[in-house]
Amino acid sequence: MTTLHRREWVKTNSSMISLAQRFSDVVSIFSGLWFVCFASARPFLYTPLLMVLVSLVVFQMIGGLTDFWRAWRGVKISTELLLLAQNWTLSLIFSAVLMAFSDDVSSPYRLWAAWYLLSGTGMAACRLLIRAGAGWLRRQGVNTRRVAIVGDLPGGRVLEESFRNQPWLGLQVAGIYDDPARLPDSTECAGDLEQLIAAARAGRIHSVYIALPMSEGERIRMLVRALSDTTCSVMLVPDVLAFGFLKHRTDDINGVPVIPLLDTPLSGMNRILKRTEDLILSALILFFFSPVLCGLALAVRFSSPGPVFFRQTRYGMDGRPIRVWKFRTMRVMENDLNVVQAMRNDPRVTRVGQFLRRTSLDEMPQFLNVLMGDMSVVGPRPHAVAHNEQYRMLIEGYMLRHKVKPGITGWAQVNGWRGETDTIDKMQKRVEFDLEYIREWSLWLDIKIVFMTIFKGFIHKAAY
Repeated sequence: MTTLHRREWVKTNSSMISLAQRFSDVVSIFSGLWFVCFASARPFLYTPLLMVLVSLVVFQMIGGLTDFWRAWRGVKISTELLLLAQNWTLSLIFSAVLMAFSDDVSSPYRLWAAWYLLSGTGMAACRLLIRAGAGWLRRQGVNTRRVAIVGDLPGGRVLEESFRNQPWLGLQVAGIYDDPARLPDSTECAGDLEQLIAAARAGRIHSVYIALPMSEGERIRMLVRALSDTTCSVMLVPDVLAFGFLKHRTDDINGVPVIPLLDTPLSGMNRILKRTEDLILSALILFFFSPVLCGLALAVRFSSPGPVFFRQTRYGMDGRPIRVWKFRTMRVMENDLNVVQAMRNDPRVTRVGQFLRRTSLDEMPQFLNVLMGDMSVVGPRPHAVAHNEQYRMLIEGYMLRHKVKPGITGWAQVNGWRGETDTIDKMQKRVEFDLEYIREWSLWLDIKIVFMTIFKGFIHKAAY
């Protein structure tokens, strides 16, 4: 019987690349403001020094929350630079807010803007140089490793492709090892497990990635025991790609590694970012479009009998019921267990309602839902409760849409999957895009969807 010992102290293993990243970021932030002050003949004394100190503290805090200082081995440079831009932008925003409470608030916005651009460019350039330098060293044979992959799971194939297509990583693939009879004919086999163990003992392989299904637990244990007699590093590639997971990171709870499969990506810093985005966008839209909203409200009120707004119960985050606001577009107020979706030439839709639905202007009051925290600007569109109960029984993973707040616009809508879902296939495609949005969520994806909505999301042939 094995005993699981609690790990009271968590030891971190910071690589040289991580140290280089931290050092270059500090130098870029400090020297960027110094140069701006020098160029503008401003003394680099109390206020600039306080600005640097506050920004460094905030930047370090945000970087820790977003796991910013790591090797980034196998991650695209665009992903790293986008996270850099996000962290640096937030750091200066929070720093400016904190500086507003100090006695000296005379720092002009031009100073902040120039510092933002100069230091941001410097940090991005340093990241590119660090990657280029690491790649050059690895191509010279420094810090290179020969790796082997065991099994033919999708995760293992993705790793192999990444290692082969990105030689700067310094990971040379020795091949895929397994019983040849277990591998498909299209997979080239470098040898069986006995040959792998022999190569590892001879020092020809430095790292082994085990990509075998969880059903072969005993075989995995035997292989790990055999490799423990070598100097190889052994990594297990979890068989999670077989699931429709929403997350793909590893957590550690009191020394026990856990892999979230069906969890929300909007927690911690991401949750703060998302809420900040919602508050800013909804407040701006309601402020600038208030005359339009008033005009639409009058048109609805005087064009047909009934209230201006229609509030329908729908599912929000975690399946909690919320009351969603819309301009009334029909002569009926269906809000029960028998809700019929709008169809082409639907007699229930008023004349003004036809215009509102075709232009999606009937959704504008939902920015009030965003301000109240029930919805987001971007997210899976909320469906009537009756439709939720219907489709959750027909489509696998349907309720995972509710791991985030519903949105006014979404990834499915800007890709054409909106309007009436008169077949199960249409709803299936909408759910697929919704789950893809949750898996791939980022602040930049939200911005992309907002711009796509402006140019192609308001008017659509399926909106009626």
